[in-house]
Formats: sequence, structure tokens, C-alpha cells
Amino acid sequence: MTVENPVAQGSTTAVGEDRWVEPELARLARRAAAEGTVLLANDGALPLPADEPVAVFGRVQLDWFAVGYGSGGDVNAAYEHILLDCLVERGVPVDAELAAVYREWCAANSPEQGEWGNWPRYYEEMPLEDSLVDAVASRARRAVVVIGRAAGEDRENVLEPGSYYLTDAEERLLAQVTSRFETVTAIVCSGNVMDLSWAEGRVDALLMAWPGGMEGAPAVADVLIGAVEPGGRLTDTIARRYEDYPSSEHFGGKDFNEYAEDVLVGYRYFETLAKDTVLFPFGHGLGYTTVDLAPGELVVERTGGPTGGTARVAVTATNTGERPGSTVVQVYAGAPQAPALATPARRLVAYQRTEELAPGAAQELTLAFPMDRLASFDDSGATGHRNDWVLEAGAHEVLVGSSVRETTSAGTVDVDDAVVLEQLEEALAPDPAHPFQRMTLTTGADGCPALAWEDVPTSTVDLRERIVSRLPRAIETDAPADGSTLTLQDVAADRAELDAFIAQLSPAELADLTFGDVIMDSPLGVPGNAGAFGGVTKALRDRGIPAVTTTDGPSGIRVSAYASLLPCGTALASTWDPALLTELARHHGAEMIRKGSDVLLAPGMNIHRDPLCGRNFEYYSEDPLVAGLTAAAVVTGIQANGVSACPKHLVANNQETNRIHNDSRISQRALREIYLRGFRLCVELAAPLNIMTSYNKVNGQWSHYNYDLVTTILRGEWGYQGNVITDWWMRYAPDPLFPALADSATRVRAGVDVLMPGAPSWSGTHAEGHDSSELEALDADDASGEHLTLGELQRSVRNVLRMLLASGKVEDYVPTEPEWREPVVH
Repeated sequence: MTVENPVAQGSTTAVGEDRWVEPELARLARRAAAEGTVLLANDGALPLPADEPVAVFGRVQLDWFAVGYGSGGDVNAAYEHILLDCLVERGVPVDAELAAVYREWCAANSPEQGEWGNWPRYYEEMPLEDSLVDAVASRARRAVVVIGRAAGEDRENVLEPGSYYLTDAEERLLAQVTSRFETVTAIVCSGNVMDLSWAEGRVDALLMAWPGGMEGAPAVADVLIGAVEPGGRLTDTIARRYEDYPSSEHFGGKDFNEYAEDVLVGYRYFETLAKDTVLFPFGHGLGYTTVDLAPGELVVERTGGPTGGTARVAVTATNTGERPGSTVVQVYAGAPQAPALATPARRLVAYQRTEELAPGAAQELTLAFPMDRLASFDDSGATGHRNDWVLEAGAHEVLVGSSVRETTSAGTVDVDDAVVLEQLEEALAPDPAHPFQRMTLTTGADGCPALAWEDVPTSTVDLRERIVSRLPRAIETDAPADGSTLTLQDVAADRAELDAFIAQLSPAELADLTFGDVIMDSPLGVPGNAGAFGGVTKALRDRGIPAVTTTDGPSGIRVSAYASLLPCGTALASTWDPALLTELARHHGAEMIRKGSDVLLAPGMNIHRDPLCGRNFEYYSEDPLVAGLTAAAVVTGIQANGVSACPKHLVANNQETNRIHNDSRISQRALREIYLRGFRLCVELAAPLNIMTSYNKVNGQWSHYNYDLVTTILRGEWGYQGNVITDWWMRYAPDPLFPALADSATRVRAGVDVLMPGAPSWSGTHAEGHDSSELEALDADDASGEHLTLGELQRSVRNVLRMLLASGKVEDYVPTEPEWREPVVH
């Protein structure tokens, strides 16, 4: 059954009646939702037999969680599905009397949806009399119990019943069902990892159904009946207790969080120091068949340069079961013996999903990975190469398997002497005023790795001197010989150079290009948009500069019209299938064009540092390789249409609690190996036209003012050429290094090009305008750094205009004036 959803939670009323969704987009969304569904345990309970009655318990079978909350989920979905109806439509003989009881009760007890930041994390369960359960058990021996959770933007998960833990009513329901039915399957529909210790030894099958958007419920029904495989593999470790996570004592701080676990995030910690605390390991997931993985030859090709060459490992995947199916081949690297740097026991270096294999069929694969995936970043000088990426000496074992735990050795990459793969400079190190310690490794009495602690190296850089020494020069170019006023169309048509056009812009025009429109739902774009930038003033539009429209987000295009609601980020990543995600994103990019979106504020790609982070459903994984390759696939697909993606949030947006003021205190090593690594992969593989900074501070400075983050690392080290925008409604602050600078003047100096939406605060009026800090601080010829220079303004404008030129909107642009409309409140 299809349920029309005219108003998604927290969004505006949908405009018009266009609910059409491209069939291929819907098909790919359904496939991705199924391929991302993770079968954690199965003792023969699934797939459901076609001819056996099944009793379905739990209100979430009707009140299905299709997505999480906030800007990453509030899409005016063209339609949604209900799991119970999908099972009925697929011919599953569900117990009709029990279903009728649930339908009647849920209709009379519709859950309150709350307001922004106060959405329900769960829905109160329907109480069941034992006599009713007894009656149902007399008619069916199989049961399915559905449990659901949601979190989101400004809505953290918490260590309470109804969030991370089961409620008393859910515990009672499980007790009633597991004591009366021969076979019990539990389905958890949640965007976040929750406590699953209750399932151990109590249920026969456990299915993790990440919110799959408009096609999520049909996909789960397909999986339950065996029409498709549960193709997902975990992108996070699931521990037995929350306290077992290495971040648990350093998460949720109001003012700051010390990332004390350092590089020992997720499975890197568990597989090195705490194997026994793992309930389900990283990469785990079952199908409906068995696939044997046999490693073959390991070949290493050494080269110079930052990657150090390539390693290739051959793998034969053979379906040894009785049903067709596929698996994900995962390649991990072990730590060399006695490394100078604390090195986790396992690090993912490559993966590939096999094709669907018929019973008895085999596929030969070759998985390649650059040697730099075996390297570590030395921020302490322990290797003798401080601030460098170092491939340490020793035997680096390469392991092939179906999870981080189930692996077979494929041989070793032998390194005779430590090799410096990339020489960098200290950047974004923690503030000496806030020292802290991090986890490291020592050798225990049994010869195995043991936990130890060490001081985190703090900053020694004179950041002020660095900034002043690297101030960009103002553009020096001749004016057109005929004295003409150039337009951006002249640049697009190769009649003029971009710098010549920029040189003709006044300081006020330059400043205007570094601000988005002052409101959300800008009249410059489609109703319900997140904001616009580019040609935000008439003067700019008269120069041939179009405005581009931004829209949320990671699970669909968030405008006032109806749009597709796609599987959440964790569901997509759990497919481990970049080719599928590129194709899905390509069709989604085509929908962007139909809905009037130029820039999709997605993908969300922060690391799953802790299971309580409210926005984990938008993000991909605890592992940076999975996060980076998944994001690159999505960006590639979106941008194939000529529209733009905007990966976010750079960087360390790992909690929602006090997110706008919270300081993420992280070592250089953890930043580069874990939190920045995925962004770097995305930049290098997919070249996103836009990137969004995060709300939080990073080592004492907000990301949108953070010179080392944006200019030294993103642009300098990675060579990023695109446009950088802020998240929405950023904090304003004086510059700690340059007294004459503040607010957006500091932002431009840091290399963040556009403030979104573009006003210091929003009273709901169009007349407010943006702050004037840039022009107030501008001194075009000041080489001392005391004032903002013309070269800095021009640098940001160049990034903005390059993005506009790449968007394809410039060539045929005809300046038009929008009609003012009252904005809708998101």
C-alpha cells in the first residue's frame, strides 16, 4: 500500500500535485534499500516460507520509520510504504486478526510528531494481553517483531529506554512472543546503532533495516520473503554495551570533546584491544547462501610519489550454497611488527561486491589498493619524520575476508626501511592551552597489544605568520582594449579570461558574491529551497551572474514540491556497492533538474564516532575508506547531470549536543587518518564543486573561520579548486589573530567563500542584508595582514564563479528579476 505523505516532519506543505517519480529512480532506490539491509543473525528463520502463516508484532509495522529527522530527512515524499501492507501485497499469509488489532489501535493512537529538535525517538508500543498472544500462537508458529527508532539533527540518541535501550513495553512484547512462538524474527528499523544485546539467544533471525526512504518497506518485504538477498554489510561495529565503545567517556560534552581514542575508532579499537566486547563485527552481514573466498596471488608494484605504488590481490569467490547470491570481498591490512606508531590490528584497504553468483558459480576478482593505505601519519616524530605520511618498515599482512573478523591471509607487503610517502607541514594541531591525552598501544605481558596513554602533540606553528606570508596577490590584468564591461557570458564563451572579469568587479560586488541570499526559501529559486548564492543582487545579475539554488539533502530534495525520499546514508553505505550508488545518484541528479535544484547539500559524510550521534543516519560509517568511496560514488553520479553535490560537514561534526559551540579536540594524526581521510578521497576521486563546513569548532576555532582546515589542508595539501560554503546560520566572532578583522572578514581570510544564507540573523524580512565586515576591514594594498586584502576577496570570488561556470547555467542565462514572496519557515 502506498501512503501519500504531503507533509514530511518539520518541512513545509507540499506544493502542487506532481507525485511522479521516475520508475528507474524508484527501482534503484528499492534495490539499494534491500542491498543495504543487514541480516545480522539467521538460524533458518529467513526467508519466510511462502505457505506458512506469520504473526507480525510491533506498531512500527504500520508506523514505519522511513528516514531520520531534520534537514537530512524532511522531504515532502511523493509516497511512502507500510511494511504490513507490503507483506500482504507480496502474498505473505500474515495473521489477519492480529493485523486488524494493530490497524485499529494505531489509527486511534497516531504518534505525536513534535517540532524541530523534539521529534519522537520511538513510538509507544501497543500493549498486548497474554490471551491475545496465545490465540495468535495457536494459529501460527512463526512471528516477526518490528522495533523502530529515529534520531536526527538537533536530536541526539540518549542512553534511555525508547532510544538506545528497549522500553519496558518492548521488553514485555519480546518476552510474550519469544516464549510462545517456535521461530521469531526481529526487525530493527533504525538510522542509528542501538543496544542489541537483548537479541542474543532470544531470536532466530535479526535484521537491521536502516530507514530506506519511500521504497524501504517494500525492500524489507522483498528480503523477508527471499525475493532478494539481504545484501548489507555493517559499516559500524556493534558492541555488547555502550560503555564498550572507545568514545563513550568522551562524547556529549557541552563545551568540548577530547577525541581521546585517537585513531582507535570503531573496529580499529575493538579488533586491537577488545574483541570480546563485540556483538557483531565491522563488515559482518549474512545472505541466503554461502560464498567461499579464496585469496590468490598478491602483487606489489612500487613507485615514488604520495601513493607509494599499488598492491593487487586476486580473490576467487565461489557460491557454495543452494541459492543465488553475492557477497562483499573485504581486504584488510595488519600492523607490522613493533611499529614506531600505534597501529591498529586491522585497517580496511579495499573492497568489492561480487556479481550475483548462481549456486556453484565462481568469480575471479582482483582488488587493488594504493600503498598509502598502509601508511600512518606521524604527528609526534616517533618515526623520525614528523608531520609526514610514513610507510613503516616490516611485514604488512594483507587479509581477505567477508568481515573484519572472518579473514584469510593473502600474504605480506614487505617494507625493508620506512618510506616517507608525503611530506607535509604541521596544520590544525590542538591548542597548547588545552592539552589532553590519547590512547596508544604498548605490548602487554602476553605479548599482545595493550592500552596505554600518551600526550597529544600540540601546535607549534605561528599561524599569524603563516597567513600573512601566504596572502594572495590582487589580480593584475589589463582592461579590455575597447573599454567594454565584461559579463560572465564573455568568460563562458572564451571571449575573456575569468581574472579579467573579476578585476572589473567593485569591492561591493566582490563582497556580495561571498554571501548567499539573506533568507532561506530565496525568491531567486524554487519554493522551499535552502537558499541561493551567486547572482544575489540585481547588479550581479546584470553582469550575467546567475543565482544557483541550494536544497537539502542526503535523503532527497527538500523543497515545497513532492520529491523522492531515498535510503538514508547508512543504508546506502551498507550496500558496499559504489557502482549502484553512482547510478542511483545519477538519476537523483536528473530529478534535481526537474525540481529546480542546482546544488544538493549532500552527501553527509562525517564519521560514526559514537552510536549516539543524532545525525549518524545521514552519514556512512566508522571507517574513512567506506565513507570516502561511498561519497565519491554519490558525488560522481549527481554531477554527471551538470548539477552539483556539496559534501558535508568539514569536519568532525560528530555530535548534535551544543553543536554550534562545541569544540572537537583532535590530534593531527586522527584528523588525517580518520576524520579528514574520507573527504580527501571524495575530493581526489570525484572533484565536488562545493563543500560545506561544519558548525563545530576544531581545536579551538570554528570550521568556517579555520585557515589551516580550509586553506592549508583542503586547498593546499589536496589541491581542491571548488567552492566552500558555510553551514546555515553560523556564529559570528572577532578574529583572534587580527584585531581589525571579524565575522565574514575572518571567514574569507580562512578560505571559506560563501556565507549561507547570508545574514548575521534572520528576522524574516528581505531587507536585512548581510554583514559588512568584509568591506569595513578591506584595505586593498595592506601586505601586513592587518586588514582584509583585495586579493583575498578576489580569491573567494574566483572559486564561486568557477563553480557557476561549471554548473552550465551561465551560457544561456538571461537576467530576470524574481517576484518577492513570503518565505516558508523550514
